[in-house]
Amino acid sequence: MTHRPFASADPALDEEVALLADADQRARSYIAGIGSRPVFPTERDIAGLSAFRESLPGEGHAPSSTVRLLDDVGSAGAVETNGGRYFGFVTGATLPVAAAADRIALAWDNSGTSSAGSPVSAVIEDVAAGWLLDILDLPRSSAVGFTTSASAGTVIALAAARRSLLAAHGWDLDRAGLAGSPTIRVVASELAHVVVIKALRILGFGLDNIEWAPVDDFGRIDPEKLPALDSSTILILQAGEVNSGEFDPFDRVIAIAESAGAWVHVDGAFGLWARASKHRELTSGVDRANSWTVDGHKWLNTPYDSAMVIARDPDALVGAMKSEAVYLPPAPDAQRNRTLEFSRRARGIPVWAALRTLGRAGVADLVERTMSLASYAADGLREAGYDVLNRVTLNQVLVATDDPEQTQRVLLAAQQSGRTWFGQTSWRGQLAFRISVSSWRTTRADIDDLVDLLRSLRHIG
Repeated sequence: MTHRPFASADPALDEEVALLADADQRARSYIAGIGSRPVFPTERDIAGLSAFRESLPGEGHAPSSTVRLLDDVGSAGAVETNGGRYFGFVTGATLPVAAAADRIALAWDNSGTSSAGSPVSAVIEDVAAGWLLDILDLPRSSAVGFTTSASAGTVIALAAARRSLLAAHGWDLDRAGLAGSPTIRVVASELAHVVVIKALRILGFGLDNIEWAPVDDFGRIDPEKLPALDSSTILILQAGEVNSGEFDPFDRVIAIAESAGAWVHVDGAFGLWARASKHRELTSGVDRANSWTVDGHKWLNTPYDSAMVIARDPDALVGAMKSEAVYLPPAPDAQRNRTLEFSRRARGIPVWAALRTLGRAGVADLVERTMSLASYAADGLREAGYDVLNRVTLNQVLVATDDPEQTQRVLLAAQQSGRTWFGQTSWRGQLAFRISVSSWRTTRADIDDLVDLLRSLRHIG
């Protein structure tokens, strides 16, 4: 299609286009300034956000003034997660093509409920689902739901697991509910991520009922100490422990689960992407699980609000999530029947854009390059006198000094420097900070600057 300058006989449309053009220009200016601003806003800029604390207007303001306030005040108070010097929360900078695709989908303003709401969204998300299974080398007949986060994905997967296991024991959860149902056990790593714990709470499993599997010195489930499994058990494993980046021994543990008839779910929010690289041996055996969660807004560098839940058995996923309505034609493969949301945005479109633009080689390069940069950072920090507490097998670097108070001082000084940002954590009872290298924008020069900064702060008083 050839795009011509917009001309409309409708003044209201002209005003809408002008408003969007202004917003687009402001967004372009923000992107052009990446690297020139503090990574975390200054105290003055944070204080300036009080401009948003207005009383609800009676008549409302001009749209242009709202956009102006958002940019003139809000942009200064934003964290530069879209840059190369941000190392917090395993968050990658948004790929330009993913942001652009999201922008076009927003202009469409289509519902991602089914093909009845948007034929184009349904086709693109179907293609993206197939590509995702291909690049992660998971069973190609699996069902994929594009959801908001690993939190939502875990709720979905565990709900499908419980319903499926109960059905195998002759219990109709949909009709009979949970009261009086057979007990479903949950076995999870003692280092399970907070989103897993949240999902277990939401679903009513009861944290006192969870059987916590002991881990080894690296944070991996110890197969020798794994509680006994049976056909009423959901086993939750990890591909990329959130601090150490380590992987549970899938081959050994899933073999035990298979023989017992247990359901295996893998929390692979960021670590599952290692499977799309030369480091896929870290994930050996993970494809034998029953369900998986993985984020796009982490290592694939799509915008936030982008994650996938995957189930080996499509009927198990659809059975748990189905939401057919009399005013829509039945569609078992529609996203409304694979996710929590009925009305939803087509969040699989940025995933499709990222995968189409990067291709298999580009995704591998993104993963491998950031893993290499993480190892490079670890080497530099050891040379600078820091203790690196993990093996750096993935993209996570756990760092500390020999004095917890000194570690805290370094952390706060680095966060306040404007040159970088990373967060605090605890590893095996020791205060540490975690450097996550996940962004396509991060370069060797960014890592050099990080190491130079932390070297200068090593003995701060």
